[in-house]
Amino acid sequence: MSNLIEGFLGKSVEGKKSRVPAKLDYWQSATGLFLALFMWGHMFFVSSILVSKDFMYSVTKMFEGVAFIKGGNPFLVSIAVAIVITVIVIHAALAMRKFPANYRQYQAIRTHMKMMKHEDTTLWFIQAFTGFAMFFLASAHVFIMLTKPETIGPYGSADRMVSGWMWPIYLLLLLAVEFHGSIGLYRLCVKWGWFEGSDAKVTRAKLKKLKWAITVFFLVLGLATLAAYIKIGLEHRDQVGQRFEPTAMMQKTDNLIKTENTEISLNFSGIHFQKKGA
Repeated sequence: MSNLIEGFLGKSVEGKKSRVPAKLDYWQSATGLFLALFMWGHMFFVSSILVSKDFMYSVTKMFEGVAFIKGGNPFLVSIAVAIVITVIVIHAALAMRKFPANYRQYQAIRTHMKMMKHEDTTLWFIQAFTGFAMFFLASAHVFIMLTKPETIGPYGSADRMVSGWMWPIYLLLLLAVEFHGSIGLYRLCVKWGWFEGSDAKVTRAKLKKLKWAITVFFLVLGLATLAAYIKIGLEHRDQVGQRFEPTAMMQKTDNLIKTENTEISLNFSGIHFQKKGA
């Protein structure tokens, strides 16, 4: 009965306000922080293609556990993706509590935004819009990563961009993720008082500048990375499905072939010499 009363009135039978909203806010912030930091790391990992195909390949194998499993196992990537998907679902479910539930609420928010012209309110609206867009844009990406982790690599990822026509989705996803994540981190700092100095207004102004700097940095990095994969995909579209072989492995194979050819040549020469002396 006490839970029923609290559900209707928002207060317990003792007259105390429910702590559930605060707990939900805490977990929304915690999951959001985890996802934002994960996306920063993810961006650095995928941008390894800007260094070289071999470097990107080595990063991929690292996540497949090549350090302790011979050749690595892509299933480890699937496990990591499943964990991230779980956190995304939890974060999205918690965030939806604050979305406008109907057109009347949406209209009220838009009216307040126009009247107040408050930048933080506008940032929240952008975050809500990009979060909604990510429901659809991220689903295709994470499903592929979950079910086909073995395709991750210099050629596999590039083929998916170009031959699989995923680059428009990845472009929109890049914009949505970077704006959503950077705004979210800024709002977390303001909400929980992180890095707050003696003057809250000065701190907020500095945080906004830092937020926009981070947004620009990751957008430039993301666009450069996307362009690199598209370039590789265009060059490789006639060999779609071909797996990438690192340079060291190719050189080893070439040396082995040369050695085998030399041995065959020596054997042939020996046979010829024996015939000549017979």
